[in-house]
Amino acid sequence: MTTRPEQPPTLNPNMLNRRTARLAGVVLVAFMAAGAASNAWWTWTGDHSFLPDDISTHRILDGGVTHDMSTRLADMDFSSEAARLQRGLGWLTIGDLGDRVRRGCPGWLFLGDELQVHANGQAHEQARADIVAQLQQSLAKRGIKLLVAVVPDKSRIEAQRLCDLHRSPAFQDRLSHWVQTLQGRGVQTVDLSAALTGLGQDAYYRTDTHWTEAGAGAAARAVAERIKGTGVPLQPPTGYRVTASAPALRPGDLVRLAGVDWLPVGLQPPGEVIEQHTWTTQAPPASAAGNSADDLFGDSGLPTLALIGTSYSRTSSFAPQLSQALGVSVGNFARDGGKFGGAAQTYFKSAAWKQTPPRLIVWEMNERDLQTPLAAEDQVRF
Repeated sequence: MTTRPEQPPTLNPNMLNRRTARLAGVVLVAFMAAGAASNAWWTWTGDHSFLPDDISTHRILDGGVTHDMSTRLADMDFSSEAARLQRGLGWLTIGDLGDRVRRGCPGWLFLGDELQVHANGQAHEQARADIVAQLQQSLAKRGIKLLVAVVPDKSRIEAQRLCDLHRSPAFQDRLSHWVQTLQGRGVQTVDLSAALTGLGQDAYYRTDTHWTEAGAGAAARAVAERIKGTGVPLQPPTGYRVTASAPALRPGDLVRLAGVDWLPVGLQPPGEVIEQHTWTTQAPPASAAGNSADDLFGDSGLPTLALIGTSYSRTSSFAPQLSQALGVSVGNFARDGGKFGGAAQTYFKSAAWKQTPPRLIVWEMNERDLQTPLAAEDQVRF
């Protein structure tokens, strides 16, 4: 009698599913337990509060309480570390940089906000045009001129570097339409596209949102020419000594925004080695500065040109290059993350505005902010 060799037991598909489900359940429970313990430790050991200050009924009903709680949870150590690891693994495995940062041609990164189409975008743009026009009229009553300088999207100037990224055709005429609208309402406006386009690849950094020193310089000279055309007398005169630093690796803000800047440099998106410059103010002669016995209160030493705007006015030495092109000091009141109206609203509440108003205000703004939904800080007035 022959016996058949014993066959290895086979796993029933249902049994395999149950075992897999149990394993997934164990991992999930362990992850949740670790998160709960971490959050409890975070709340217990630090000056942190999990619940928001306002837990009124209407805040609960409109979702404000849960929104605040989720925001605070995201700031806890465990949540932040898990998100950081997820972003790093996403980049290393599939080249993903998240929703905020998009990859164009090799080595080029773009801000996702520039490619986003907003519902009712034209209505938001028109509302902003109303805000600018009303501000210009209010300033004119006080004898102050306004010049709006519009920074084009990096994805507009570097369109050839987008590769597979899609930029909506609806954006093609957005900038020119904005300029025409403002000029039609009596607001002096300068579109910086022509100045930046002439620089080609040197206008914007590859891994950063902002313009290069060369791009900022070209924009500054274009703005300076328009300022000279206004005929507004500016002071005080100033000069600069420019020194170059040794070429060094410049971290890009898009790498930081993508959350992969904690990785070793060799594993991050390739950075840029650049030569940066430092603009050091040179004091003008006393006679040129207007220091005389007639200047009882020292007003001749105060800038009569104020610059408000976004981080573009604070990077790549745009303000010093504008000052150098004009030969006068510039009061820089721009703000990082200020978007459309943040810096302007802060400036018009400041002591600098109330005590020493300028003769001319340059309002620098980004193209990508024109059609976004309006926020409270966009309602600029004084």
